[in-house]
Amino acid sequence: MKYLLDTHTVMWLAEKPSALSEAAKQAILDPANEFYVSIASAWEVAIKVGTGKLRIIGGVSEFFRIIEENGFELLPIKRSHIKTLETLPLLHRDPFDRILIASAMAEGMSLITADENVPRYDVACLW
Repeated sequence: MKYLLDTHTVMWLAEKPSALSEAAKQAILDPANEFYVSIASAWEVAIKVGTGKLRIIGGVSEFFRIIEENGFELLPIKRSHIKTLETLPLLHRDPFDRILIASAMAEGMSLITADENVPRYDVACLW
């Protein structure tokens, strides 16, 4: 199965694994699964570190290290993601979450997220 990890999922995996749900932990531990992190998540981290809303020693470089260390693939934003984003109803106002939702939908992935707004969309999610 292919999974797209929400930004907070990556951060919690590295800093506070106990915050992950049991289903998320089981999926992440299954070597048969494939995991992706959107470049939009790195963009979100860079912006939030730069504005002081997020503290992570090493900043976005550390975020990239976490991705690489865990064997996650970095997913670029593709045209199909933007086209899907255009069709999404405005149920969630966070632009980073919206592009993650659209990316997961366009790629046929499940989004691993604790965000309670995400299931309001027609996207597979796991938590």
